[in-house]
Amino acid sequence: MNTEAILKASKLRLEFGGITVLFQISMEVEREEILAIIGPNGAGKTSLLNCINGFYRPQQGDIFFKGINITELSPHKIAKLGVSRTFQNIELYSGLSTLDNLMAARHIHMRRGFLSACLFFGPSQNEEINNRKLVEELIDFLEITSVRHKIVDTLPYGVKKRVELGRALAAEPSMLILDEPTAGMNVEEKEDMARFILDIFELKRIPIVIVEHDMDIVMDICDRIVVLDFGVKIAEGSPTEIKDNPKVITAYLGADEGELD
Repeated sequence: MNTEAILKASKLRLEFGGITVLFQISMEVEREEILAIIGPNGAGKTSLLNCINGFYRPQQGDIFFKGINITELSPHKIAKLGVSRTFQNIELYSGLSTLDNLMAARHIHMRRGFLSACLFFGPSQNEEINNRKLVEELIDFLEITSVRHKIVDTLPYGVKKRVELGRALAAEPSMLILDEPTAGMNVEEKEDMARFILDIFELKRIPIVIVEHDMDIVMDICDRIVVLDFGVKIAEGSPTEIKDNPKVITAYLGADEGELD
């Protein structure tokens, strides 16, 4: 396996009811990059992410993360290995506060048992304090201090997206997966989210895989791009290479020449 790659997927094939969703997909995620997976609607982007974090199991192929074959592992075991994710549709505990949502992501790092937690004394108390400290740092980092104690279901959409990003970071991942992080946002919210993604990459030095439809964001923040169309990988390369790739232009615009804006 390539020592520079933290994740490697090889010849993935995924089918539902005889319909092929992914066909012979191979890709790698390097240890220091922001990788975009793009393609028209129905290209198989989210299905690929679902294979990586264990929601789907491909009929063929293998996925290695940090040298470990995770193809057959359950989502919670993959999360413990260091894969954290946000979703197209916001998946928060709607009746809990921002703080509680982020604290919930710390459960994979909690070592104390039920009885110790109930007593809340000694090691259990110290563990709670340390987890709370990390979460508070994330709240400050993502500039959501003012909504720390607010129920997330009452928050504006863009803020909810930021809270979900915070929850993914609270798990202290080795690789972060973002599924359409700016979907449904206005221009200002998109700019803020792009800034946070870059800050996360630069400060925490973890690889980021992003599925995104906003090509301006993809071209601005990503180091490399993988393009899917009808479940097939049709291109891979730098933003400049992808922008001028005839196959990509055809997939997006239905034309054989021109540029992908």
